[in-house]
Amino acid sequence: DGIRFSGIPEVRELNYMVYNFTENREEVAYMFLMTNHSIYSRLTMSSTGLLQRFTWIPPSWRWSPFWNLPIDECDLYLRCGPYAYCDINTSPMCNCIRGFDPKNRQQWDLRDGSNGCVRRTPLSCSGDGFFRLTKVKLPDTVTAMVDRKIGLEKCEERCRRNCNCTSYAIADVKDEVSGCVIWTGNLVDIRNYAANGQDLYVRLAAVDL
Repeated sequence: DGIRFSGIPEVRELNYMVYNFTENREEVAYMFLMTNHSIYSRLTMSSTGLLQRFTWIPPSWRWSPFWNLPIDECDLYLRCGPYAYCDINTSPMCNCIRGFDPKNRQQWDLRDGSNGCVRRTPLSCSGDGFFRLTKVKLPDTVTAMVDRKIGLEKCEERCRRNCNCTSYAIADVKDEVSGCVIWTGNLVDIRNYAANGQDLYVRLAAVDL
C-alpha cells in the first residue's frame, strides 16, 4: 500500500529500517536496509511456510524474533470463502460482507465458512453502488488489475463503467492517495484488522447499500 505489506500490519515504518518494493515488467522484488549499522536483521521462511524476521542487537549478541506470520487463524490463506472476511474477534470468525448471505447456512452455523457468501441481490450494473469495508487486508489479486496513474475518484468511475468489476481500492496510501486496484472476480482471502488495514469498496445492488 506504499507503506507496508497490507497483510503484515506489524511491519511498520521504523526509523532504523528502510523498505524498498520494486514492481515492473521485469521483476517484483522486496529489499530492506538497516540505517543503524549496529543492528542486524534477517528475514526467513521455514519449510512449513512460517515467515519470520529476526534482529541482532548488542549487547545480547543473539538473534531475537521480531515478528512472524501466520500469527492467528485469520492469517491462513482462504480461511473464509468468497465474499467473506475473517475477524479473529468475532464468533464465528468468518463474516459475510454487507449485502451477502452464507452460501451454505448449515455449514456456516457449524463454523465452517469455507463456502463463503453469495449476493443477496443480483447486480444491475448501471444502478449499483459501493460499500466501504474498512481496516481490511485487500483480497487476493489474482483477478485484479492495477493502474498506478489514477486516484480514488477515477478508480470508482472505471469500476462503475465495467459491469464485471466487483470492487476497487487504492494501491498506494503513502503521501498522496494514488493508484487504482480493480477486481473483476470473486473476492477471497480478506481479513479484518483492529487497526491499520485498507479500505475496500465493494460493489452492491442499490437496495443493499
